[in-house]
Amino acid sequence: MSNILETELATSSSGSPLGATWMLAYREWIRFFRQRNRVIGALGQPIIFWLLFGTGMHSSFRSGNQDFMTYYLPGTLALIVLFTAIFTTISIIEDRREGFLQNVLVAPVPRWTIAAGKILGGGAIAWAQAIMFLLLALIFQGVPSASNLFGLLLLLALTSLALTAMGVFFAWPMESTQGFHAIMNLVLMPLWLLSGAFFPIPLTTASDSIGQWIMHWIMRLNPLSYSIAGLRHMLGATPVAEFWMPGLGTSWLVSIIFFGAMVLAAWRMVVRPQPGV
Repeated sequence: MSNILETELATSSSGSPLGATWMLAYREWIRFFRQRNRVIGALGQPIIFWLLFGTGMHSSFRSGNQDFMTYYLPGTLALIVLFTAIFTTISIIEDRREGFLQNVLVAPVPRWTIAAGKILGGGAIAWAQAIMFLLLALIFQGVPSASNLFGLLLLLALTSLALTAMGVFFAWPMESTQGFHAIMNLVLMPLWLLSGAFFPIPLTTASDSIGQWIMHWIMRLNPLSYSIAGLRHMLGATPVAEFWMPGLGTSWLVSIIFFGAMVLAAWRMVVRPQPGV
């Protein structure tokens, strides 16, 4: 499969950046779904977390009109996207080791097409898996349907592309999969945990300690907090007085800025010449 794609990339896509981008994105899609362990890992673990935590905390947690299973749904969608971003962008390191990346770099297409293909392919995979889980949750768990389905899917796609672009940014200079996983655990997991995905972002009061203030602002400045808040709005959540949650308009604005910043960072990382790449 790789040899066929290499040949097509060097011939039929010659001089066509869009053709090269599509070919690389298509390769990511085929490669990911042929590796069943990655599909199970990216989709299965967040579902298990959702079922276990949602069932265990169902009666002890309530945020406005939502129990914990409903509250945790946007966070689970983000976790599926995050896991998929890790599993898809790790292919950059494997492609470098196998020599495929070097063959693409010498093909007569712009260097940025690599970033575009990886982001589009990985983002599409993450988006598709999140939609599959969302449909299962809506059908079998009685989760309220989205009040704005188109907006929900669009914001989910934007988040998928942003997190995949972040994965490309970190994976591109990496030489080992072990180092990549270490960086992902250091960056992406705290990004998710401190986004209001698992527990609400509390409001601060004058009596709060400096540590509570710092934690509040770390979560408030986390761009993923706004993506999850936007998903929560479109799933019918209502703001709760004791918790902080941005409005839908603010969530869209920050999510768009986050997407643009991550794509720009990945693009700059890929087009910048590096030793051995």
